[in-house]
Amino acid sequence: MDRNMLIGLLLMGLVIFGFTMLQSSPEEAASAATETTQVDKGKDAVQETAIDSLSQKDLQRMATIVQQYGQLENRSGKEVMALNYENVTLQLDGGVLSGVVTMQGDMVYMLDDLKGQPVAGDRLKQQAIKDVKQAAEMAARYAGFSRFIGGEEKTARLENNLITLDLTSKGAMIAKATLKEYTALLNGKEGPAVIFNKESNNYGFAINTSTHRFDTREFNFIPVQENDSTVLMKLDFGEGIMFGVRYTLPANSYLVRMEVVQQNMKAVIDANVATLGFEWNQKMLRHEKGHTFEERNSGLYYKFKGEDGDVDYLSETSNDEETITNNLKWVGFKDQFFSTVFIADKHFIGANPMRSQVIEKNTDDYESHLKNLQFISTVDYKLDDEKPAAFYIFIGPNEYKLLSSYDDKISPDEDLHLTRLIPLGWTLFRWINTGIVIPVFNFLGSLDLNYGWIILLLTIFIKLILFPLTYKSYSSQAKMRVIAPDIKAINDKYPGTENAMKRQQEMMKLYNLAGANPMSGCLPMLLQMPILIAMFSFFPSCIDLRGESFLWAPDLSAPDMILEWEANIPIINWIFGHHLSLFCLLMTVVNIIYTYINMQANPSNNQMPGMKWMMYLMPVMFLVFFNEYAAGLSYYYFLSLLITIAQTYAFRYIIKEDKVRAKMAENAKKPRKKSGFMARLEEAQKRQEAMLREQQKQRRR
Repeated sequence: MDRNMLIGLLLMGLVIFGFTMLQSSPEEAASAATETTQVDKGKDAVQETAIDSLSQKDLQRMATIVQQYGQLENRSGKEVMALNYENVTLQLDGGVLSGVVTMQGDMVYMLDDLKGQPVAGDRLKQQAIKDVKQAAEMAARYAGFSRFIGGEEKTARLENNLITLDLTSKGAMIAKATLKEYTALLNGKEGPAVIFNKESNNYGFAINTSTHRFDTREFNFIPVQENDSTVLMKLDFGEGIMFGVRYTLPANSYLVRMEVVQQNMKAVIDANVATLGFEWNQKMLRHEKGHTFEERNSGLYYKFKGEDGDVDYLSETSNDEETITNNLKWVGFKDQFFSTVFIADKHFIGANPMRSQVIEKNTDDYESHLKNLQFISTVDYKLDDEKPAAFYIFIGPNEYKLLSSYDDKISPDEDLHLTRLIPLGWTLFRWINTGIVIPVFNFLGSLDLNYGWIILLLTIFIKLILFPLTYKSYSSQAKMRVIAPDIKAINDKYPGTENAMKRQQEMMKLYNLAGANPMSGCLPMLLQMPILIAMFSFFPSCIDLRGESFLWAPDLSAPDMILEWEANIPIINWIFGHHLSLFCLLMTVVNIIYTYINMQANPSNNQMPGMKWMMYLMPVMFLVFFNEYAAGLSYYYFLSLLITIAQTYAFRYIIKEDKVRAKMAENAKKPRKKSGFMARLEEAQKRQEAMLREQQKQRRR
C-alpha cells in the first residue's frame, strides 16, 4: 500500500464517518451513548468482580498449585503442603485450602475472609486478594522453584587484604565490590573504590526447559558461610536436591572463584536441558575526574577461545552491538583503570548479543556513569555434573604486571592476554611499552621516589637511548646547511629536466664530499616517532600515576586544572572545555620556543609560503588537544622538549660549520672510491646521454 492509497482510504473514512453523524438523530445518538455507558459499567463490574473476589474456580486453581509446587511443612504436629510468597502463606491440609495474608499496619486476612464480594471501598482487602492471586501465579510460573521467590534478603561478606565483596541472597550475586588500596569517585564524591554496586550491576544464570525459564536473579538463596574464604549461596529443595553458587576469595588476590554446584537436580529439571544461560548487565560507574580519557578507555572486551585467540572489543566511543557464534574464553567490562572480567573454565558459547551504549551528555546519569553494557551467552550444562560450570572473576586494577601474572595461575595451557585490557597502542607501540617503557618505569618505581621525579628519570633514559639518532639527525642538518649555497649553485648551473641526471650526479658528489645525506636528517626523526607515540599511549593508561601528586598537580593521571570555570562561554568551552591545564600550557610555551629555534636554524623554511605560520600553529593546536589529557603526559612532553632544546644548543657547540667546510676541503684532496650507488648513477647518466645523442641523430636524418 503506497502513500496515495493510504491518504485516499483515510479521506474515504472521514467522509463516511461525517455522513453517518449527519444521518443520526439526536435521540439515536443519546440512546447509543446510554448503551455505551451501560456496557462500560458492565465491563467495570466484571473487572471488579474478577480482581476483587476469590471465585470457586480461583480457589480450585490455588489448591492445585499448592499441591504441585508447595513444600511439605510440619504445622501443628502434622505434615501439610505449604506455599510461601512474600506476605502470603497458603496451605493444603486433607484437600482443604487455607491461608493467611499479612498487610501493612499488621492487618491480617484469613483466606475465608477474602471469598465472595469484598466490602465496597475496602482497598486494603482488595489488595490482599490481588496478593493471593499473584502468589499462586508466581508459584505456577516458577514451578519447583516457587518456594524461593520473595523472602527477606540476606547478605554475606568475603574479604582479604585487597578487596571486599558483599554477596546478596537475591540472585546469589556479588552485590558490591570495593578495592581497599584505591579511592575513586562515586556519584561525584571521593571515597573507597567501588567497582560496582547492586544498583549498577547484575548477572545470573537461566535454566530453560520446555515449559519454564528459571532465572537465578529472581530467587532468594540461602547464604552458607563454609569457611573464612568461601560462601555457598544455595537453593535447598529438600530430600538431597540442591542448586547453588559457591564463591571463594583467596588471600592476597583479586581473583574470585565462582562455581555453579548442584545435587540431584534431575528431580526438578528436564533431562533434555543441555545449556545454562548467562546474562550480565552493568551500568558502568564513573571513577575519574577526567571525563575524556575515562570515556575513551571504557567498554566491553572479549577473547576468543584458543591459544592464539584474538582479543576484541566493542566501540568505546559510540553505541555498538554484536552477535558472535564462536566460543569465547572471557568477557570483561573495563574502564580506564579498573576491570571486571568473567573467565570461563571451559568457554562461553558465543554471544547473543553483546551491547555497549554510551550514556549521553545532559542526562541524569552522565556525571555518575559511563556506559550501559550487556553480555548474553550460554555455557555447557549437564544435570549429572556436580559442578556444571565454573569461572574466575577478576575484579581489580588494570596493572600490567598483575594481569600478566594471572595467565599462568588461571590457564597455563592458554594465554589469556588479559594485558590487552590496557590500551598500550598498536603492535609496534605496544612492543615498545611492554619491552622497554614498563620495565624501566617499574624499576624506577621500586626506588620509592615521587612519580614526578620518576617521569623525569624516565624521560632522561629515553633521551639517552635516542641520543645517537638525535645526534645523527642534527649533524646531518648542520652539513646540509653548510652545503646549501653549493646546492643552489648546482641547480642554477644545470636547470631543466634535460639536465636532471647531471644535476643529481653533481649533488651526489657534493653529498659525498660533505659526508651528508639528505635522508639522514629525516630518518632518525622518523625512528624516534614510535617511542613518542608509545608514550602517548602509556601515560594515560598507567594506574601507578593515579592519585599521585607532583607540584601543583594533585593527580598525574588526570588534568592539572589550574583554572576552572562553570560559565557557558561558547567558543572557549568548545576549545578548552571548562578548565585550563598548567602542564599543558607550559608544554605549549616550550614547544613555541623550540619552533622558533628551529626556524632560526633553518631559514630556508621561512621561504616556503605559509610554512612559518603553520609551524607556529601546531603548538597552539597541541594546547587544545592535550588540555583534557593526563598531567603526567603533558609533563613528559614538557620535559622532553626542554631536553631537546638543551641538546640543540649542545650540538651547535660541538658541531661547528667551519669544521664541516674544512672536512669537505680535506675530502676533496683525497682520492675517493666511488660508492656502488654513485657508480650506478654515472652508468645511468651515460646511458641517458647515449640515448639523447641517438635521438638527435634520428632528427637530423
